[in-house]
Amino acid sequence: MIYNPITALVSFFGICILLFFVFRPKKGIYFLLKKAYSQKDKIIMEDILKYLYHNQMSDNSITTNDLTNALNFSNSILIENLKKMMENELLVLDKDNYKLTPKGNEYALQIIRAHRLWEKYLSEKTGFDKEEWHERAEEKEHELSANEMNQLSNLLGNPKFDPHGDPIPTSKGKIARRKGIPLSSLKENTIGKIIHIEDEPDVIYKQILAENIHLYSTIRVIENNSNRIVFHSEGEQFILAPIVAGNITVLVFEKEQINEENIARLSSLNLSEKAKIVGLSKECRGENRRRLLDLGFVKGAVIAVDLLNPLGDPKAYLIKGTAIALRENQASKILITKINDEK
Repeated sequence: MIYNPITALVSFFGICILLFFVFRPKKGIYFLLKKAYSQKDKIIMEDILKYLYHNQMSDNSITTNDLTNALNFSNSILIENLKKMMENELLVLDKDNYKLTPKGNEYALQIIRAHRLWEKYLSEKTGFDKEEWHERAEEKEHELSANEMNQLSNLLGNPKFDPHGDPIPTSKGKIARRKGIPLSSLKENTIGKIIHIEDEPDVIYKQILAENIHLYSTIRVIENNSNRIVFHSEGEQFILAPIVAGNITVLVFEKEQINEENIARLSSLNLSEKAKIVGLSKECRGENRRRLLDLGFVKGAVIAVDLLNPLGDPKAYLIKGTAIALRENQASKILITKINDEK
């Protein structure tokens, strides 16, 4: 074989370029793969910590099998990460059950803080549907640094609760407490306010969303038995299975603080009726809330149905001399008292 210096030189530079792209600091393929592997380990570890925290709060004992069944990781990867976490004093194995150490508990609270702050951001600052908040926050919670979490909290006004009513831990791990009772435990004729809607498991949460039940709405329990829970809220009747009602927490009123019988949703207004706006539901957040206020849906404004859609949705409402079309989902977040019902 005849030695060709030009070919050798080209090959040399080719190898150099390849090595540069593979081992380039921070941006090379090697470092990117290493970072991805490290990030995967971090996600696994943080998912374990969060799962253990929630179960410890419910006094549930968690074994390796429980973790394997609950989390979407292979048994070998899970065991490897559990060993690392015990070495780093994040958890201990008590007989067959895993328990968080104080260090692990502190770390878990910061993951939960990131998750709930991000859900609050999604609800207040974006147009994403509430069905998407949890999944998007699950992804983002692993990316936020402590400094980014503090910046996000400041942007949102340092909220104490997320859009489901769950408390948001502070940067020091302190959590606001609220007293409440599961809706499934309330006696008939009990009046209270919904203060929390649990977003897990997903199948139950979606049933609650489908019923269009609003956080912070006042309710009155009409019927409670082993088959169903019936309650009135914002002029409408809701019927839930006890297992679904158990995921809704209510703050019971000692006295009837709000005459909820006179409050209804704009979506219930008929063509021949007029009403006065009481306010906007706290379910109406961010840009949607600002838009409705700008359009004149303010407390005290008189409103009526101007035009019905043959398909049912949207309807046109007459307010301050202007016809404005709203979908039922939007109208359900505007609270009214019907003028015909007023004494």
